[in-house]
Amino acid sequence: VTAHDKENSSTIRLKKSLGQNFLKSQSAVERIVDLIGNEPSECVEIGPGAGAMTRLLLKRGHRVHAFEIDRRLEQPLGECFGDDPGFQLYMGDYLKSVIPEQLAQQEVCVVSNLPYHNGTAIIKKVLADFSNIKVCVFMVQKEVALRLEANPGTKAYGGLSVWVQTFAVPRILFHVSPHCFHPRPRVDSSVVGFVPRPLPGVDKARLTRTIHLLFQKRRKQLGTILKPFQTESLQAWMDEEGIDRRLRPENLTPEQFVGLSKCW
Repeated sequence: VTAHDKENSSTIRLKKSLGQNFLKSQSAVERIVDLIGNEPSECVEIGPGAGAMTRLLLKRGHRVHAFEIDRRLEQPLGECFGDDPGFQLYMGDYLKSVIPEQLAQQEVCVVSNLPYHNGTAIIKKVLADFSNIKVCVFMVQKEVALRLEANPGTKAYGGLSVWVQTFAVPRILFHVSPHCFHPRPRVDSSVVGFVPRPLPGVDKARLTRTIHLLFQKRRKQLGTILKPFQTESLQAWMDEEGIDRRLRPENLTPEQFVGLSKCW
């Protein structure tokens, strides 16, 4: 199975419900794999699909731990790569998967052509699952890429921006046109690289609650949103940070969200 072999990539009828758009541009595949680096690494690939990136990663000496949800791809992926000692296939929904402890603690590179409909959920889970990420390279919808990279105070800045930037520095590396995929999506895509930079003292559950609380009322002022939760520790934190109660959630930096999450 090869994504750039149109005949083979069409053998299995793609499921719209899974957001399957196989990458068929070999030049795009090479540019993505180049971002992983030349040193052999443990690579986690989410959604190998037709195996275009898998093949090149293995060829360059990387070990690939592939998570694939579509059971129909188990046999062709096994036939293509099953004899390679550097290939391990995990069948099932990555969002419901429990990562093997040894893999979760290893230094890993993560790469994926993410499905449009649940790509942001997968990104959040990756950053929560792996404690020693060397680099992440994700293909996402261009609109999502802009949200990932957005700065505080901008329209695109939101809960996804805060969560991702708490654990990594995202950068849009290049854009990919629809004709590079089979079938062609109706939107442009972007490749985003993530370099880890975890902020200290993050309680992920508290941070999640804080992000949800503030951004579900993002047009309201902080003073209004936080009034029911007013405590001495919250007031002390706001005074220390010089937070104006008239500000809105999108004006807070990821560091400030982490600090606020410690006040509950």
